Amino acid sequence: MSHSKIKGTLIPIGGNEDKGIEENEKYTLEFIQEGILYHVVQQAGGKDAHIVVIPTASSIPVEVGENYLSAFSALGCKNVTVLDIRSVEDSEKQTSIDLVKQANCIMFSGGDQSKITNKIGGTTIHKIMLDRYQNETGFVIAGTSAGAMAMTNEMIAGGSPKDAFVKGAVTMYKGLGLIPKLIIDTHFIQRGRFGRVSQAVSKFPNLVGFGLAEDTGMIIKNGNDCTVIGSGMVIVFDGHKLTHNNEKVLEEGTPMTMVNLVVNILTNGDLYNIENRQVSVLPIEADFI
Repeated sequence: MSHSKIKGTLIPIGGNEDKGIEENEKYTLEFIQEGILYHVVQQAGGKDAHIVVIPTASSIPVEVGENYLSAFSALGCKNVTVLDIRSVEDSEKQTSIDLVKQANCIMFSGGDQSKITNKIGGTTIHKIMLDRYQNETGFVIAGTSAGAMAMTNEMIAGGSPKDAFVKGAVTMYKGLGLIPKLIIDTHFIQRGRFGRVSQAVSKFPNLVGFGLAEDTGMIIKNGNDCTVIGSGMVIVFDGHKLTHNNEKVLEEGTPMTMVNLVVNILTNGDLYNIENRQVSVLPIEADFI
């Protein structure tokens, strides 16, 4: 998929974004106006946008769907639908197809990313999403946690942080293929996933790894131009200059060497160009997004 042809917008989010409804936490409704979901709504065309929430990854899809209905409603959105897909058959229903055709924004919830690829990957609605993302300016696909990880072609399906620097500790699976040049991991700082992305990049050094912290995301235009949003960091792993990468020759379970792995740490408002692998940082006195 050549990025020059892509007209839609992707918004991967690192999980635990402020929904304005958490109790006994520092996040309350006051913050949602500047939060990530606000950016999702703006990119989709504002409060009148038709937003379709797909909680397929979640083990509690009904509750998760209701959380998003509340959050988007707090932002003034009146046209939000939950599409509760629990099987491949659900992905082929005419009602599902019609919703995905009409939506200005598709929002994938967190949970288990393999559920998204197993129940939606390769189906009619997946094909419609891909087609609209490529061809329609203003069409937004957002996803948090598992919903962000499923956007890639090479998708991290699992792997424990403590073992992640040894070969074979990270399992990969085919994602939805919306942005083939990336590998995305989430809850990145909070769950210590540095090794997990490093190993994924050692396996696919031509791809760029994004480690998204919680309440942090990227607005990606044209499949290439990224802007960081939210309160945390995005760690970018660029393996194209690796000089010693012994991933291919090692036996499973052996610690790995990686030399000249380029790592960039980006925060709110910073820009990243995937094609050129270049960072543009706003001057410190610039207004924050």
